[in-house]
Amino acid sequence: MDKRLLDILVCPVTKAPLEWHPDVQELWCRASRLAYPVRDSIPVMLEEEARPLADEELK
Repeated sequence: MDKRLLDILVCPVTKAPLEWHPDVQELWCRASRLAYPVRDSIPVMLEEEARPLADEELK
């Protein structure tokens, strides 16, 4: 994930910053507790495409 892109992307729900998790190819938002997928190096920033983050993932 390009650092410059990560610096400007925010969660579409809360406008909070995102965390890149390369092991699962997802961008995580702790505020909304959603994980947005990254497919073919393209972030899919749609709420309906995101999955909820489990409590143990947020620790």
